[in-house]
Amino acid sequence: MITKILSLPRATKKFMFLGADTVLVLIALYAAASLRYGTYNPLFLFEFSWHLFPVMAIVGPAVICFFGLPRIQLHAIESDAIVRVAVTAVVLSMSAICASYLLGLAGPRSVPLIFGIVFFMGSVSLRLFGLRALRYLGGREAKRLPVIIYGAGAAGIQLASALRQSAETRPILFVDDNANLQGVMIAGLQVFPASELRTLIMKRQAKRVLLAIPSLSTGRRTQLIAELSNLLVEVQVLPSFIDLMEGRGLETSLRPVSPDDLLGRNMVALNTPEIAKTYAGRVVMVTGAGGSIGSELCRQLVNCRPARIVLFEQNEFSLYAIEGDIECLAARFGIPVVARLGSVTNRARVKKVVTEEAVDIILHAAAYKHVPMVEKNEIEGAANNVIGTHIVADVARELDVERFILVSTDKAVRPTNIMGATKRIAERVVQELQTRGGRTRFAMVRFGNVLGSSGSVLPLFQKQIAAGGPVTVTHPDVTRFFMTIPEAARLVLLAGAYAEGGDVFVLDMGKPQKIIDLARRMIAMSGRNVQDPVTGYGDIAIEITGLRPGEKLYEELLVGNTLCATPHPKILRAEEPPLSQIEVASLLRDIRKAITLDDPVMLRKIIELQVDGYHLPERATLSA
Repeated sequence: MITKILSLPRATKKFMFLGADTVLVLIALYAAASLRYGTYNPLFLFEFSWHLFPVMAIVGPAVICFFGLPRIQLHAIESDAIVRVAVTAVVLSMSAICASYLLGLAGPRSVPLIFGIVFFMGSVSLRLFGLRALRYLGGREAKRLPVIIYGAGAAGIQLASALRQSAETRPILFVDDNANLQGVMIAGLQVFPASELRTLIMKRQAKRVLLAIPSLSTGRRTQLIAELSNLLVEVQVLPSFIDLMEGRGLETSLRPVSPDDLLGRNMVALNTPEIAKTYAGRVVMVTGAGGSIGSELCRQLVNCRPARIVLFEQNEFSLYAIEGDIECLAARFGIPVVARLGSVTNRARVKKVVTEEAVDIILHAAAYKHVPMVEKNEIEGAANNVIGTHIVADVARELDVERFILVSTDKAVRPTNIMGATKRIAERVVQELQTRGGRTRFAMVRFGNVLGSSGSVLPLFQKQIAAGGPVTVTHPDVTRFFMTIPEAARLVLLAGAYAEGGDVFVLDMGKPQKIIDLARRMIAMSGRNVQDPVTGYGDIAIEITGLRPGEKLYEELLVGNTLCATPHPKILRAEEPPLSQIEVASLLRDIRKAITLDDPVMLRKIIELQVDGYHLPERATLSA
């Protein structure tokens, strides 16, 4: 029955509301006369004012339709709707007064005034009762998840209003640190002190806490999330005011704890005028445009107003996806977007694209970066990361491209795996090209693990938690530097702006974090408990799997200790001596030979001789 009512056409529902309000007009008029005369005898009441009933039966629906009362949805009863009902009641009361004068009716003139008040109370009560009845009779109230809103400000009030319309969640109360708000009722919900949150969660059986304070600084928000993560409920965060201003709905904008919240530090502000100046009016080509870093580079480039963005990618689907995303963003500013399929190991294709598009700046993000995958596919890793980088960089030098920026990794510093070693060789290749002179400025950007990228632990942990565990960590003491995708992309763009030639840029990312601590925080923030290995108490177990081949306990950002300042206090420039042209040519020749012969053991021996920190694994030594 309830389902049938809810599924009725909107026009039918409007007609039902109009009929109910029209009947309410007559009931309110009768009740007003009864209250004024002190009797419920219809014959006595009609003797004085029966003419008003047919008049208001005609005038009432017209006034009700004019102010749109039938268009008020039950789940949208809020201040604006109540004001509209109040205005309708006032106009109906004035209409009754005018009708009384025109008809020369005897009796007190207070009847129309009482009539307006009774109609207002009846109309609002009718809608509130109808909403409550539909929810309970439909069993919807019992199914809705009880949630607590942290923050009773404007965003919290709007969120409560939005959630009341939701079929999944039900706001039950506010908590807030502001003592002036505690103890009062806001938007129909009581505000409690934040210190009572743990007790309130247990007492009211809340399943989720929604953090609705968009104005919080990143540091304070991170601290608050860490505190909430110990309360054994799911934590969701309302986006910043910037996100809300972009038109995203409050309810749909609620998100699980993001990479920013797991960062353990404030995000580095990398918005500087140099970025826009460097890329404005230039043709910029991004290799690996479909990857995590490449796609974010393309998105941020749009704000720099380049003359054209060239997307270069070997994966067809990834190129299709990023082209669709970027075209929508770029169209607002009239920026052309060009999608080109191709591999960085194909010199002819790279040169053709750079020439045809008259590229001014190349951001080289194309790389194989998954450590275990490259460890098992050494030849392809070296071909893409070393030879591919050399081809793109050499084409840039040959065609006098203005700037070439290589996206590197902290794993290139004293690497113990093939992926890091190939990236270190790629750095040396780019540094050597700078020594040859010419118009092109070459620079490299080296950063740590990027939270949220395809190769980071974040998506892996999320899948493992969703599956009920266990969450796998290779070693309890493994530490990493972390940064977000926007930070990484912005650092690459800044490197292009600050590049003088042969530079290696690094970001001050604070202290490294333990991977196991990150896993614990993610489990807690998802509303689960870390399972105790002794007692077995808890929801999600953390399993230590052992270090993977080539994996280090910790990563470094610098080969040496020589650092220079840049215009940005959080960005440093490392000075590292390059190899000679002869040394690089010999190295590339040997690597190409190993690739041609498809000989991974030869490749590993070459790398061991040329890359500080890398040693042959036992299996490669035995194979030799």
